[in-house]
Amino acid sequence: MPRYALKIEYHGAPFVGWQRQTDLPSVQGAVETALAKLEPRGHTIAAAGRTDAGVHALGQVAHCDMKQDWDAFRLSEALNYHLKPQPVAITACAAVPDDFHARFSACERRYLFRILSRRAPATHQDGLVWQIKHELDLEAMNEAVSFLQGKHDFTTFRSTICQADSPVKTLDHLSVARVETLGGPEYHFDVRARSFLHNQVRSFVGTLERVGTGSWSPQDVQSALEARDRSACGPVCPPQGLYLAHVTYPQDPFA
Repeated sequence: MPRYALKIEYHGAPFVGWQRQTDLPSVQGAVETALAKLEPRGHTIAAAGRTDAGVHALGQVAHCDMKQDWDAFRLSEALNYHLKPQPVAITACAAVPDDFHARFSACERRYLFRILSRRAPATHQDGLVWQIKHELDLEAMNEAVSFLQGKHDFTTFRSTICQADSPVKTLDHLSVARVETLGGPEYHFDVRARSFLHNQVRSFVGTLERVGTGSWSPQDVQSALEARDRSACGPVCPPQGLYLAHVTYPQDPFA
């Protein structure tokens, strides 16, 4: 059966997350339903990451197996037709080898988190950012970041329902930048690793926001990490500012 990689963009607000759930709207379910319009049968697709409810994607990657040989562009166009009017789009499609796996072949996942800092209610960015009303200390947050990068036991920064076998992960990159936009100043958190624990990125951002306000010092983040205790974590930020931005593979299937 020919295998295809799909690059998927979606707005997470209407969905319970990526993973298919009975009688509840999911991104996986939306794509599988569209595939069934093209080849009427049950379809099961695998994705690079299982995003939670309300989380968005700019570059989620999934793979599907089809019975007939499809032109990749034609397949993406047909899927986009059947995905309407849901906020899900196939932005790229490519034929891939049988041993390509969207999850297990990935070597890095990149997440973006956006915080909008302004007092007036968000209009155009509502549901796409975490809005706060105060400025943040960028230098202090980036000082705190230094304690999180590298290989650590991240028990403090993972959900109590996380199913990963080990809390030890290697965080390849984490940085915070202030970006001036037409809608107001935003703080962008760029987070990269091979894999993540459940709620790890949102735990990072919520904790670093406390540093940005001055409620925590950068050294408090180091102490929280070393505690290896979920209760030592700062608040977990809301999901609407989080995006699965990019997935890296040894060979880019869409190149």
